[in-house]
Amino acid sequence: MAKNRSFAPFAYDLEATDLAAEKRKARELRTSQWWKRQCAKGVCHWCGSATPAKALTMDHVVPIARGGKSTKGNVVPSCKSCNTKKKQMLPMEWEAFVRAMRGGDEGALDGQGS
Repeated sequence: MAKNRSFAPFAYDLEATDLAAEKRKARELRTSQWWKRQCAKGVCHWCGSATPAKALTMDHVVPIARGGKSTKGNVVPSCKSCNTKKKQMLPMEWEAFVRAMRGGDEGALDGQGS
């Protein structure tokens, strides 16, 4: 976990009402046909792994805590592993984190590396 500290992002001070509104929008998006089509592809946006549609989670590309919104342009299907590890990182921070974690080992991110 020490490696993750160098990627610790700043967070915005969100008002409780703003956070609740974004969570509500995310719930609405999750029930949309658009989101169901995104998940039906069965692929994690971040690692490209084949993942059953029901196992994909909604990840905010720019996290709500970093000023992101719950819009079609800011959410992607993500496997639980990537979503959990990405936390509040921006895409460029995530890419640097993945490179650091892999250290040349392609399976390190999903725990299958040496």
